[in-house]
Amino acid sequence: MTATRPVEPPARFADAEKINPFKLLLDPHDCAVARTAVSGRDDALAELALSAAVVSWWTRWQPSLIHAVLRAGADLADVADATALGVSEVVRRWQRWADVQTRLDIGGRPSVDPAEVQAIERRLGPGADR
Repeated sequence: MTATRPVEPPARFADAEKINPFKLLLDPHDCAVARTAVSGRDDALAELALSAAVVSWWTRWQPSLIHAVLRAGADLADVADATALGVSEVVRRWQRWADVQTRLDIGGRPSVDPAEVQAIERRLGPGADR
């Protein structure tokens, strides 16, 4: 099976970030498989730009996944283990995300139910409140 490469592999983060996030997960693999020891500067830059965009995308998406796991009943230790983050960092990332989502108005309603966020905060304990 021959690896396929992006049509025009981006050499800059700004260009890589414009790629559909789900496709973005495949492109670094394809670049890495296609790259050889004699591949040039542009191939290496494309792989670097794509991987940087993946990290950026996942970093922005991770708090919503943390919220989903907390909503499903996971405790902070489980979330910390799943993310390889410390408990305080998990709480910090989730709270920053929850603050924005509860203030975000979509059709007259917040993106995330404030009562749901408060219920999670109560479950997390006193160190998790704002």
